Amino acid sequence: MSRVTCDLTISLDGFVAGPHQSPSEPLGEGGELLHRWMFEEPEANAAAIDGILASGAYIMGRNMFAGPGAWDADWRGWWGEEPPYHAPVFVLTHQPREPLQMQGGTTFNFVTDGIESALARAREAAGSKDVAIAGGAQTARQYLSAGLIDELRLHTAPIILGAGERLLDGVGNLTLEPTEVSGTSLVTHVRYRVVR
Repeated sequence: MSRVTCDLTISLDGFVAGPHQSPSEPLGEGGELLHRWMFEEPEANAAAIDGILASGAYIMGRNMFAGPGAWDADWRGWWGEEPPYHAPVFVLTHQPREPLQMQGGTTFNFVTDGIESALARAREAAGSKDVAIAGGAQTARQYLSAGLIDELRLHTAPIILGAGERLLDGVGNLTLEPTEVSGTSLVTHVRYRVVR
């Protein structure tokens, strides 16, 4: 069976997004700074980026797909007409919507019956490849709390956001075993095996 992984970039003070997230600032105030490593040092961080994009299917929360606020039926995601996933993406939501097929092999599928259903569908779509929990923080917390993530890959940016969306609040007792550490001046990558 394929593994369930989760890659998230996090600030030193534990936030995956800054405060005041909105459609114009989906990562909140200062949140874009978290991801400088992907865009300013792509060659030096190629292994981490390749790892994020190697999964056979992805799961994300509704806010990661469309942001907070009212659902816009015409919204097609933050990533343009060819999102980076190039695989099926399962979006957790309470509002039904027909699948949204994009260029490059990404299809957003909207799942209204919970995290276990989304995971079962993602596993089937991924085949022998891994399933990635793409975020945001609330979705990652749900899967961590349910014991459904096998490997947590944190990409820690050396910044302080001070407020926003914290990753591990309310997760409870979680035992993580670091298995690999690497990095550059803009990020430290740590792979953790989730010990059950």
